[in-house]
Amino acid sequence: MQQLAIFGGTFDPIHWGHLLVAETALHQVSLEKVIWVPTLNPPHKEAALFEHRLQMLQLAIKDNPAFTVSLVETNRSGTSYAINTLIDLSACYPNTHWYWIVGLDTFQTLPAWYRGHELAQMCDWLIAPRQLGGETITQSKLICKQVEQQLKDESAIINWQLLNIPLVGVSSSLIRKFCRDRQSIRYLVPESVRSYISNNNLYSYKSE
Repeated sequence: MQQLAIFGGTFDPIHWGHLLVAETALHQVSLEKVIWVPTLNPPHKEAALFEHRLQMLQLAIKDNPAFTVSLVETNRSGTSYAINTLIDLSACYPNTHWYWIVGLDTFQTLPAWYRGHELAQMCDWLIAPRQLGGETITQSKLICKQVEQQLKDESAIINWQLLNIPLVGVSSSLIRKFCRDRQSIRYLVPESVRSYISNNNLYSYKSE
């Protein structure tokens, strides 16, 4: 049975933090592949056009044969739910033990997801600690255990582990802010992504 992980997100834009998380997951649990799933139309937020986000993602991961992009969300009409993504990918990759890579802040909301209690048990969860409010690894574990207990109270069993990564304070929102303020984003994103942002004048970015 192969081991694959889903890494979904807006990736607006993809940055070194995303890549570090995926690379860590790849080796921490001996994954065959990390499948990146860019969100088509993220709810509750405005984002760059899907075509731009997809192109930046493909540029960023092209040199890693263990990384691949799935366009599964583009083939679905209506609201896109995580459980549907896993079901659709399971049809494409049979005989697979699934992992789901997610940030700590997003993991906290899992009990409220559509069919979240069901989804929680369909895969193992690889959680990237975040520098939210200066949280430590110990605090991150406590938060995860609270989510685990909340799901257990609803008769759902979940397997999770924290990814052993440095706490990198890089975020897509920070990069977009730097672009708006005409500050350099060099070394925050891969150079190919920085060039793409510049050439397409995304996020009101101006060339250096």
